[in-house]
Amino acid sequence: MTRLTAFQRVVSQYADIADFLVVYIEEAHPSDGWVSSDAPYQIPKHRCLEDRLRAAQLMLTEVPETNVVVDNMDNSCNAAYGAYFERLYIVRDEKVVYQGGRGPEGYRISELRNWLEQYRNDLLNSQTAILHV
Repeated sequence: MTRLTAFQRVVSQYADIADFLVVYIEEAHPSDGWVSSDAPYQIPKHRCLEDRLRAAQLMLTEVPETNVVVDNMDNSCNAAYGAYFERLYIVRDEKVVYQGGRGPEGYRISELRNWLEQYRNDLLNSQTAILHV
C-alpha cells in the first residue's frame, strides 16, 4: 500500500499508452499474522473470497484510476507470476515483456517508468498510428 502513490503517478502519466491492472493477492502482513508496524490498514488473513474482496476495496480507493481484480483463494495468479509480496509486470500482445523483481526489495517503480518512457519514445518514432476511439 505504501508504494501505491508512486504507482498511481505512473498510471496517470502513461494512461495514454498503457492499461493498468492491480491484482490483489493474499495479504502479506495480516493483522492476525506477521504484522507490519507501518501498515496503513489492519487487514486480517483472508479466510474466504469475500474477505479478499473487502480488502481489495481498500486498494481500489488508493488507485481509483486503475482496474483492481483479486486472486482466487488458491492464489493461482500469485503462484503463476511469483508475485508474493508485490511485483510489476508489463504484458504486451499476450507476452511478458517486463518482469520486475520480487518485492519489497526488487520492486522498482523507476524501472517500470523507464520501460514505459522508452515504449512511448518508440511509438513516437515509429510509423504506427495510434487511434483513440
